[in-house]
Amino acid sequence: MEFDLSKIPITLFIFSLIVGLFSPIMTWVERKQSALMQDRIGANRAEILGIRAIGLLHPVADVIKMITKEDTFPLGGSKFLHNIAPMIAAIPALISFAVIPYGGHYQAWGADWTLVVADLDYGVLYLLAIGSIAAYGSIIAGWAANNNWGLLGSIRVSAQMISYEVCMGISVVGLFMVFGTLKMTDMGIAQQETFRVLGFVEHLGWAQAGTAWVDFVKLPMWGIFLQPLGFFMFMTALIAENKRPPFDVPEGESELVAGYFIEYSGMKFGLFFMAEWIEVVVIAGLMTAMFLGGWSVPYIPDATLVEFFRGGVGVNMANVFAMIIHVLIFFTKVISMIFFLQLIRWSLPRFRYDQVMDLGWKILLPLSIANVAVTGLIMLLVKEVTG
Repeated sequence: MEFDLSKIPITLFIFSLIVGLFSPIMTWVERKQSALMQDRIGANRAEILGIRAIGLLHPVADVIKMITKEDTFPLGGSKFLHNIAPMIAAIPALISFAVIPYGGHYQAWGADWTLVVADLDYGVLYLLAIGSIAAYGSIIAGWAANNNWGLLGSIRVSAQMISYEVCMGISVVGLFMVFGTLKMTDMGIAQQETFRVLGFVEHLGWAQAGTAWVDFVKLPMWGIFLQPLGFFMFMTALIAENKRPPFDVPEGESELVAGYFIEYSGMKFGLFFMAEWIEVVVIAGLMTAMFLGGWSVPYIPDATLVEFFRGGVGVNMANVFAMIIHVLIFFTKVISMIFFLQLIRWSLPRFRYDQVMDLGWKILLPLSIANVAVTGLIMLLVKEVTG
């Protein structure tokens, strides 16, 4: 298979953006947003030459502290597994963004650009598979530590992540049925269309006349409008998979001290937290690409935006301007989604372990199956009515 050199700048852009910007800045976001919600100032003590930069230097201080901390190893544990567990947890988070598109297809100066590292036909399945691998890192970390609290944390991780993987997969089946694809770029293109909210009125026998007004009541064909229940179920399952509050029972401080990473320090400890913060960005990117229209501007398809700029700057620069706007729109949605996820993180208390299991198996799983059935029935009904 030939290596596509055009993917190198895209890959470097994504890697540097996630690791160099989003990952460290998430520590600042967590502190500042919790402070905002609790009417506090938040982290603002770290400084360089008297410059505090509203607390943005704290991530730098965190990195320096972790690098200089002693790397300890528990007596009686497995050193090999203890060392590789943080990498198994972090690497899937890094490579998950490879199939999430942050722009469409563009043509400029004879070159074709697709703003996604790997435009796979089975993109969503890739994400589900990669996400399941991350569970092994947490499970191995607790077992290799030779610590009872760590082992209990890894047992909780395995039970929770396996349980919510089932709900996570089924909750988006309805979305696959509506869009007819697992390819995330195709989902993004499909969400540029609109649909008539009251289009069914034209097919009612008593209302066939005078229904021209129906065309004015339109919504973007975003996943959240087509599958609102699927949106909330998928988001809930993703938060549980990431072990974020209120689903952080595997690392419950009041019960397990620190859970599966109790025996970690230094950069290995930091890797677990980096993986968690990167996964928050991945969750926001995935929800944006699948449910919030991706890179698209509501009611303005890609071709319309390019045509708007074409008259003034030519077709090549028109594609460049459209590309820049789409990237900005995508990451604006991602940042908004991160803000919403942080609202959940700082609003809800930690669930009990039995509540976590009950929510996954007794509520989300039946609802996700029912959502698939209802989606199928509605699609059949619409096909029958429209012919």
